[in-house]
Amino acid sequence: MSPLTHLDATGAASMVDVSDKPETERTATAEGHVTMRPETLAAILAGDAKKGDVRAVARIAGIMAAKRTHELIPLCHPLALNKVAVEIEPDESLPGLRVTATTRVTGRTGVEMEALTAVSVACLTIYDMAQALDRGMTIGGIRLLEKAGGRSGHWQAP
Repeated sequence: MSPLTHLDATGAASMVDVSDKPETERTATAEGHVTMRPETLAAILAGDAKKGDVRAVARIAGIMAAKRTHELIPLCHPLALNKVAVEIEPDESLPGLRVTATTRVTGRTGVEMEALTAVSVACLTIYDMAQALDRGMTIGGIRLLEKAGGRSGHWQAP
């Protein structure tokens, strides 16, 4: 058997069969950031982006994306998420916005991909809404911070 869970014995891609796993509460937290010019950050915080409230729209986009992860990432199971929280905070040291997403489900498979998808789409939405101010923004640092639940238990990024 391959150590990669989405490959069968012949090496073909397949969805993991989770029917024998017990339902447990599972959570995941991911992060990312959008780096921009200081004046771009100031404009976003002042509500001066032409497309509207950048952080509010990006938060909603991240939540919506988490709920549709199975439609975007091949072989992901559709999950009935219990919670998706997306936080977007200014960080003058970047300068830019830091995005954190936490997802929760009671189910047979983890919610890491949903947290990572929420962060990714929130960051893309920030870029889209502010690109008229700053086309040189960069998206980076997208990673899983922590996961809990299921057979593999608790994991936290170093």
